[in-house]
Amino acid sequence: MSAPAATAARAVLQSALADLADVAATSRWVRSGTLRLHVLDYGGDGPPLVILPGITSPAITMDFVARELTDLVRPVVVDVRGRGLSDTGDSYTLVDYADDTVAVLDGLGLNRPLLLGHSMGARIAAVTAAREAALAGTVLVDPPMSGPGRGPYPTSLEAFLGQLARAQRGTTADEVAEAWPRWPRREQQLRARWLSSCDAAAIEATHRGFETEDFFTAWPSVAPTVLIHGSDSPVVTAEGAAEAAARNRAARLIEVPGSGHMVFWDQPAAALTALRTVLGELNG
Repeated sequence: MSAPAATAARAVLQSALADLADVAATSRWVRSGTLRLHVLDYGGDGPPLVILPGITSPAITMDFVARELTDLVRPVVVDVRGRGLSDTGDSYTLVDYADDTVAVLDGLGLNRPLLLGHSMGARIAAVTAAREAALAGTVLVDPPMSGPGRGPYPTSLEAFLGQLARAQRGTTADEVAEAWPRWPRREQQLRARWLSSCDAAAIEATHRGFETEDFFTAWPSVAPTVLIHGSDSPVVTAEGAAEAAARNRAARLIEVPGSGHMVFWDQPAAALTALRTVLGELNG
């Protein structure tokens, strides 16, 4: 079965823009080639932590994580190309995303930053770290380990595009809760208002990349790094975690009990506790 076609162009709702008033961050802009990229900069005197969200997660959806870290780091959350307020691209490979990440580091003058990525963002962080020596470290949260010769990514493209189509016609937090009942209510509301800002072509290309671009190409070169994963994640399985440990002996792996792939959303308190501990160690 082919994936459903996009039903409408990406759009940022007025109600979504109003959410920015409740976020204690400053909107900043950098250029990556011809693209304008938007980031949320939480400021502060701590070492910079660049946060790279997942395939359908604009920057604001990571606010509930970033705002709990401002005593330790200066969080800078990226609207990855094709999401949120950043421009739509014409290509969505891991190299493109890594180029954008380097543009953010250079454009904001971030010195020896940490990178934190969830899902797609974790893959981007790994590729960026493998080629950038001037990083203080990376934290990869439940990176997709699907790829050539491996099993398919557990969420189908049809499922992603179906969620996008509902957002384009106008979804609600209650409808989001049908798919993600464990999420905090605010995060259900943000997803309902911001998902339509994601570009269908970006989702399609990224999903294809989950199965054609191999995470393990970059992973052995990533150091220092910590990989955090959900105990019940279908994305980082027990076998995947074991392979990750074997392929990068310098990496530390942490399992968050009772969590699936959406680690911070499923177990916010436990995931944030683990992350704060890790950041303290990497900053030390």
